[in-house]
Amino acid sequence: MTRHHRSRLRRVSVAAVSVAALVALAGPADAAPAAPATTTATASSAAAAVDYATWQKDCRAVMDQALPYLKERIARTVPGERQAIVLDVDNTSLETDFGFSYPQPANRPVLEAARYAQEHGVALFFVTARPGIIAAPTEYNLEHVGYQVSGLHVRGFLDLFQNVAAYKTAQRAAIEAQGYTIIANIGNSATDLSGGHAEKTFKLPDYDGQLS
Repeated sequence: MTRHHRSRLRRVSVAAVSVAALVALAGPADAAPAAPATTTATASSAAAAVDYATWQKDCRAVMDQALPYLKERIARTVPGERQAIVLDVDNTSLETDFGFSYPQPANRPVLEAARYAQEHGVALFFVTARPGIIAAPTEYNLEHVGYQVSGLHVRGFLDLFQNVAAYKTAQRAAIEAQGYTIIANIGNSATDLSGGHAEKTFKLPDYDGQLS
């Protein structure tokens, strides 16, 4: 291992200590004020309300529709077209409310579709409400579990005061401005998918907001 890689891993390890806590604080900017916090883990209480096997089955049902679409759309790539997929991170690309360790596991149905896309030249962009302070451990986590990250969009300080849907729409518009055609946008919340700038959207379950 080179000195550069050792240094990067040290930085990631230090930053990863606060990932779970900061993800819990990175909810939508327009959400209602939360009740006073307890010392129990936010992820644990959220996941307790949802059965993991049911969640995976429901995710699989959505991605069983997404993957055939992706195969057909990728096959129709025109010369010069730069295709991209935009993915949310929490409980979309990663098992946030079920992954109680770091790195958090990939959401397998989503990873399988993403791998097909990236193996066929499609760029993967991740647009998340996570704050910029945990960009490095988030990117490391995504790459560690098998995603090829073409770009990770996290919220800067001013973005934390912006409507999440508007923020995510602006990030997709910025990706298009780089010359990409966003053939699919995948997330588990309405704020991930509203606002256009994608040919097709796929919504994973959040069970009326029980999952972040």
